[in-house]
Amino acid sequence: MTSEQEIFCRAERLLGDKVMGAMATKRVIVFGVGGVGSWCAEGLVRSGIRHLTIVDADLVCVSNINRQLMATTQTVGRAKVDVLRERLLSINPSAEIISLKKVFTEETTEEFNIGSYDYVIDAIDSLRDKAHLVLTACETSAKLFSSMGAALKLDPTHIQVAEFWKVKGDPLARALRNKFKSQKLFPKKKFLCVYSDELLLNKGGDMEADVPPAEGGWRPVKAQVNGSLVHVTAIFGFMLAGLVIQDVEKGCSKDKVDE
Repeated sequence: MTSEQEIFCRAERLLGDKVMGAMATKRVIVFGVGGVGSWCAEGLVRSGIRHLTIVDADLVCVSNINRQLMATTQTVGRAKVDVLRERLLSINPSAEIISLKKVFTEETTEEFNIGSYDYVIDAIDSLRDKAHLVLTACETSAKLFSSMGAALKLDPTHIQVAEFWKVKGDPLARALRNKFKSQKLFPKKKFLCVYSDELLLNKGGDMEADVPPAEGGWRPVKAQVNGSLVHVTAIFGFMLAGLVIQDVEKGCSKDKVDE
């Protein structure tokens, strides 16, 4: 059986054994494993994260195939988190991958014990649930990294990172800020976002989401189905993974200086 030392030898050569050791101890939870979150999860596991929880109530549907890591013609109809877990364990069988077929809402918040994680990745589509996750995560010691809208984008050179209140040109970030202001509830700490300031329109005809209901009959509700492409959504996901890796490395460098 291939050892972890062999799997991560290239990563260890770049980052060093101290950083890789730290990566193996960090606990990460990814909310939403669609076009962004699925690639983030893979980037994390391929980089040495061993304790990962993935959260999504959706089933794989045909329209996911163009951009979601675990979506293929063979996996349509299966729970996204189950298929993705299998994929991640095929990369590192020693990893602890917890798959939760659940929806994160105000009502289910306590089921996730967010404060027990080192990093929270927000790749949620729903504005209401996304806003609640941001507020909740920012009340804990966990570090939050959030994805803004990855649909209606074509040029990957527009993808960038900024602190939430400094994100410009992204409708989802604007909607979130407006929601916080209307509720008079604000995140208690700053957090970084991956976003693109490119603004395109759908050119194709109208379509209805071919989203099969998840367990319990729950079905996501979207005001509009927007076009999206894998080279953009995957970069969003990998950049989120990169933020985690860089933060772990930064923490190890700080510890070294303090010594």
